[in-house]
Amino acid sequence: MAIPDQPETIATAIEHSTVRRRPTATSAGGLYNSPESTDSSGEDLVKDSGSDDFMDTVDSGVGYSQPPQKHENKTSVLDFAYRPSVPAHRRVKESPLSSDSIFHQLQSHAGLFNLCIVVLVAVNSRLIIENLMKYGFLIKSGFWFSSYSLSDWPLFMCCLSLVVFPFTAFLVEKLAQRKCIPESVVVLLHISITSASVLYPILVILRCDSAFLSGVTLMLLSCVVWLKLVSYAHTSYDMRQLTKSIEKGEAVPNTVNMDYPYSVSFKSLAYFMVAPTLCYQQSYPRTPYIRKGWVFRQVVKLIIFTGVMGFIIEQYINPIVQNSQHPFKGDLLYAIERVLKLSVPNLYVWLCMFYCFFHLWLNILAELLRFGDREFYKDWWNAKTVEDYWRMWNMPVHKWMIRHLYFPCLRQGIPKAVALLIAFLVSALFHELCIAVPCHIFKLWAFGGIMFQVPLVLITHHLQNKFRNSMVGNMIFWFIFSILGQPMCVLLYYHDLMNRKIKLDQS
Repeated sequence: MAIPDQPETIATAIEHSTVRRRPTATSAGGLYNSPESTDSSGEDLVKDSGSDDFMDTVDSGVGYSQPPQKHENKTSVLDFAYRPSVPAHRRVKESPLSSDSIFHQLQSHAGLFNLCIVVLVAVNSRLIIENLMKYGFLIKSGFWFSSYSLSDWPLFMCCLSLVVFPFTAFLVEKLAQRKCIPESVVVLLHISITSASVLYPILVILRCDSAFLSGVTLMLLSCVVWLKLVSYAHTSYDMRQLTKSIEKGEAVPNTVNMDYPYSVSFKSLAYFMVAPTLCYQQSYPRTPYIRKGWVFRQVVKLIIFTGVMGFIIEQYINPIVQNSQHPFKGDLLYAIERVLKLSVPNLYVWLCMFYCFFHLWLNILAELLRFGDREFYKDWWNAKTVEDYWRMWNMPVHKWMIRHLYFPCLRQGIPKAVALLIAFLVSALFHELCIAVPCHIFKLWAFGGIMFQVPLVLITHHLQNKFRNSMVGNMIFWFIFSILGQPMCVLLYYHDLMNRKIKLDQS
């Protein structure tokens, strides 16, 4: 089509504009009968009137049957596109900050995320300067190693002696495989071994005036040994029952994936005791080789984040705790202020602890052992209920609970609610042991904190059912668990520990 030498008339501009017209027989197959042309000429022209995008559209000739090549044509089209008759609103659209845009990722919020990072850096920089001006540099020369740690040698010897319990459990299983002892005696011996693996470290810690960190380390290790031995005994018992079923000619599900005949192997038990899992099985998925460079980088990260965690404890948490009062024995507003002030550094320490243990340490251990399944956690930070959080943040413990506690209770006819309560009860008991025993204080603060999660599970589950696609449960979890719960437990145990030391000094 030839381009006219004269500027377009009004009729010609209307023909090339975005005004909607009824389709006619003469316009069939024309410009306005093409959806692509309608979208580009309509929305692109009036999408952002007066912006550079509009001028680029005009320059490129998008939406016109022929691109305007002369300045006069461009001016005529520009004048017509700004007419009041051109529609400014064509589609249903959500605001960028609406819930649909945020949770369905229809809109990028990278700028707001960057703003949060900048504000976080600014606020924490002020806190660092304020803390240094008020307390000075509190990190002492014995930050990494202290001569006082040598006095904890009984706990270290107890830690080394824990290998006796897995070896004894192996001997029991070997005798059971050879049918030298009856099944009832096997169960009784395993109960004795697993109980002793926890009671023995408790007695050692209570009889020795050791450091809190040394006691917590030993208690955590003994609890891990207990969980592993229970899994080993429970799985071995189930394998013996399946072996008897196979020998009787009964059908066994393919999901069992058991090597027949079942054999007791010390090598498999030794690998299981050091592997980053709490659920025993005869073989695990393995990676083909060890990435030495990757391991080195993770070790460097582990050292750095461990130092950051210790720095926050010494420089921030200790002064706040030492200058506080007992939450239940002082001014209520003052206690709330202390808890809120402690919540920020406590949250940083807890996040560093999670990253160091569940991501760095367990992945390092898995890489060195070529352990394949490395789902040590899921996206617990997106949990919409408290129950979702407990299912996702510690996958080794969750798998152990499901395999050796929750579903066995269901198979015995116990209701789901009661089975869930039993799971929380066992978790609360071990949380209390890991904190109360090293502190030599049994006030059940940790036990009550974990059991308080049961009503929170019901509350957040109700809110999630009532408000669909809502993060109310997630906000409740973050507030109760991280902002209120953990700082409160820290203050309670600290003041109870200080009161205990004062009474010992006076006696």
